[in-house]
Amino acid sequence: MTPDLSAAAWFKSSHSTNGGSCVEVAPNFPGVVPVRDSKDPSGPALVVPAASWSAFVAGVRAGGFGAL
Repeated sequence: MTPDLSAAAWFKSSHSTNGGSCVEVAPNFPGVVPVRDSKDPSGPALVVPAASWSAFVAGVRAGGFGAL
């Protein structure tokens, strides 16, 4: 079941300085992390399990996806 995201408080990382090609996440959704494209705030959002998001972030921090 997809959570109601109408009142979500979206934010970008403070490290997002690449000219606007960013994702935004919405905290405070138990067990899931909603993610959307910052350039299309009215577009669709992905809702991923919190554990999967944590693993993705850990991989990014470890350099597991190469230079962008």
